[in-house]
Amino acid sequence: MSNMATTSTRAPLAAYARRAAGYAHDTRAFQYWRDELVRALPVQPGDTVVDVGCGSGLCLAGLRAKVGPSGHVIGVEEAAAMIALARAAAERNGWREVRLLAESAERFSLPEPADAALFCAVHDVLMSPAALDNVFGQLRPGAWVVAGGGKWPPPWNGPLTALVAALHAPYVQSMVGFDRPWQLLENYVDDLTVTEVACGAGYRAIGRARA
Repeated sequence: MSNMATTSTRAPLAAYARRAAGYAHDTRAFQYWRDELVRALPVQPGDTVVDVGCGSGLCLAGLRAKVGPSGHVIGVEEAAAMIALARAAAERNGWREVRLLAESAERFSLPEPADAALFCAVHDVLMSPAALDNVFGQLRPGAWVVAGGGKWPPPWNGPLTALVAALHAPYVQSMVGFDRPWQLLENYVDDLTVTEVACGAGYRAIGRARA
């Protein structure tokens, strides 16, 4: 990993370490949108889904319900404090279908290609060609992909812009690309459909991995 890639994760990892215990509570207003992203992912029972940057595991239950007992959910998370919470939840609930990898999006490896990927509120991952190369290199051709999170609202909406900055800045290394967070994803996904939500302060993008 280059020096740039190494330093790019330092600030967000520190923020997650400081705020891990209260992260679910502090971001509870976003749970509706997390659930919406999971609902939008067209997976089938028996599929394998990668939750890229799964954090403390707030999407795992929904993904597990979609793939069923014959499927697999693989959560990838670099922040140790966050994946510890995800592991605790998986053990507490007996989620045998869930496997958690304490790795970066740039470095994790799967034993076989996955059928779908979820990118929920992982702006730095979506701005990293190395991470996207690694993720998409481990998806089946035509795998469903759903991404979503925050974005800059229209420039005339100053108060909402200030709120978005306050909510997201602690967890994002750089706000570069925050006007169109899906811009690099377009190079990997065919027929990417983007819907802006929350008065333009969020988005949902869906498409299929390019063969």
